Amino acid sequence: MITSPASPSLANLVIEAGDHHHLDEVVAIMDAAFDDRFGEAWTRSQCAGILPMRGVTMLIARSIAGDAVGFSLQRIVAGDGELLLLAVDPKHRRQGIGRKLLDHFVEQARHEGTSRVHLEVRDGNPAVVMYRNAGFKAVGRRRKYYHGRTGGEFDALTLSYDL
Repeated sequence: MITSPASPSLANLVIEAGDHHHLDEVVAIMDAAFDDRFGEAWTRSQCAGILPMRGVTMLIARSIAGDAVGFSLQRIVAGDGELLLLAVDPKHRRQGIGRKLLDHFVEQARHEGTSRVHLEVRDGNPAVVMYRNAGFKAVGRRRKYYHGRTGGEFDALTLSYDL
C-alpha cells in the first residue's frame, strides 16, 4: 500500500493494488464517471476478462475512510506499457487523484524498464488536459473509435509518453 502525502488534497489518499474482488467498486466508479453518450466505460465482464492476463494490474485510490474514489487498469508486457482505463468518481475530481494514478502507472512502467507508455482517450474528454500536462503527446487518431449507447460515434486520440 502506498500513501501519498504530496499535497493537502492528496494527504489522505491511499493507492492500493486491486483485483477481481474490487470489480463492484470499479464498475460503480465507471458508471458515475463515464457518460453513456460516449461509450468509454468497460463492462464488468470486460474488466474481469482482462485482469488475469499477463502484465495487467489494477490500482484503487481510496479516501482515508476507505471509500474507492478512483481506479486505473494498466498493462505492461514486453516493454510496452498501456493505460487501459482511468476514472475518478465525479464527486472527487480536480483533486489530483487521476494524476496520482497516472503517475503510479508511469513509475511502474519505468521501474519495469519500459521506454514508452501509451493510452487512448476520447477526443474532447477533459482528461486530455491532464495527460498533456503529464507530458503525453498525441501520436494518432482513431476515427469513430467510441460508440455511445445512444448511437454517437467519437474519435479516440492515441497519446504516448517517452520515459
